[in-house]
Amino acid sequence: MLRKRSLTFGGFGIDKSSVTAFRARKQELLNISTVPLGECPPSPPRTAPPNMKSAEFFDMLERMPDDYIPYPRIEDVLEKGGPYPQVILPQFGGYWIEDAEAPVGTPSSSESSFCEDEDGRDGMSPGGGSTYRLECNSTARAYRKHFLGMEHMNYYCTGSSIGNLIMSLKHEEAEGQEFLRIILRSRTKTIHDRISLAGINQLPSVPQVAKLFCDDATGLKFNPVLYPKGSQLIVAYDEHEVNNTFKFGVVYQKFGQTSEEELFGNNEETPAFKEFLDVLGHTIELQDFKGFRGGLDVSHGQTGSESVYTVFRQREIMFHVSTKLPFTEGDVQQLQRKRHIGNDIVAAVFQEEPTPFVPDLIASNFLHAYVLVQVENPCTEETTYKVSVTAREDVPPFGPPLPNPAVFKKGPEFRDFLLTKLINAENACYKSDKFAKLEERTRAALLDNLHDELHRQSQAILGLGQGGEEDKLENGGHGGLLESFKGLRTTSLHFLQSYTGGAVLIAVLATAVYYVSAFL
Repeated sequence: MLRKRSLTFGGFGIDKSSVTAFRARKQELLNISTVPLGECPPSPPRTAPPNMKSAEFFDMLERMPDDYIPYPRIEDVLEKGGPYPQVILPQFGGYWIEDAEAPVGTPSSSESSFCEDEDGRDGMSPGGGSTYRLECNSTARAYRKHFLGMEHMNYYCTGSSIGNLIMSLKHEEAEGQEFLRIILRSRTKTIHDRISLAGINQLPSVPQVAKLFCDDATGLKFNPVLYPKGSQLIVAYDEHEVNNTFKFGVVYQKFGQTSEEELFGNNEETPAFKEFLDVLGHTIELQDFKGFRGGLDVSHGQTGSESVYTVFRQREIMFHVSTKLPFTEGDVQQLQRKRHIGNDIVAAVFQEEPTPFVPDLIASNFLHAYVLVQVENPCTEETTYKVSVTAREDVPPFGPPLPNPAVFKKGPEFRDFLLTKLINAENACYKSDKFAKLEERTRAALLDNLHDELHRQSQAILGLGQGGEEDKLENGGHGGLLESFKGLRTTSLHFLQSYTGGAVLIAVLATAVYYVSAFL
């Protein structure tokens, strides 16, 4: 999938007078930076790239070549007359538009893979023979799929040069060959792989396996996880980023609307818009609703009386429909509506007539992607929907790819495409810079908590606790060790049955000697 970073507007091109006017405006803006701070405007112009500070904006203008031509303003596009593009880029970029004319390739980013649904369909849409696949981080479900409930070993490493580590190892046989399946978790990422044991006379040690995937790691000292419920803690950590509930904004855009105040001020639900909402899901009463509520009030009616909800491939979706959220007379910004849609990550924009949309129209730190849907021949047997997609520049591409032309007939296939696209859009947005940094901090904290809990519980199984040498003796530390070693020996012998050679047996005995030495 290619990104369209510029558009050919035909009649919407910039003439020489526009270039001259822009250069004058550029100099005017640069002159503002020399004005005392108290006299400067409180925020940059609306067309500044999202989240850009005033100082950054002026610095960008200063570095900008004199012959730089910004993208046309939405007002200029409307003034030129139709036909209109469905979506245009902000004047100073910051977004990409999916190109339906690009050759169809791998629709997902390199870090994504296809999800496997609970029914084993590998994330493929069941309707109409289509191949619309959900994209996700399959590594998050690897432990549940390949390890949980099967013979394997878990290890934790304390204080390596790259932080705490958690590793899972499992022996496998397939087509007469032996493999070692590995999941290595660090503060920055999780690696899932399977290596062949063909031609290997002696199995690598746990630190050696870790070095295969972390060349720069030092101080690798692993201990086995002895806590019986350790696997449950590990699977809970791995799946902390698995999301089966989604909330998406739905915005109704009338012809010629160029501001968020106009968008959030729409109250009318036309037959064409209602028909589109029926495609998304079914209308539900919010009062006492028992499903996923997506932040809506289901007790006191403070977020309206109804909404649109659906279940799609074991995933619950609540739509924040702008016209169904409370409307406040006298509130130009309609904050009751914006506080929900502005906090969504992905939104669908319904256009009943051909009209341009700019992705920075709604000021939000959260909204990262939009799916534009323009209806043709509404409420007839010939109803079709034209689709465009735009997202912030740091959001990787996501599937399913737009067909060429990107026009769908109303029906189950269009619904499958649209809901799959919305879900994949949100999963892709989590890889953008802002969300990725948040996920990295969350991941590091959760990994350290998992490591500490596995260490504490494993020490408790051995009777070591955290109370020092006296607690070991008073609480029967030797008895705990012997009983735990029996369990470790039994588990290890089962594990050894999968291997040839005695390397693992030596490793297990060495582990036992390590723990016994704690008492000498």
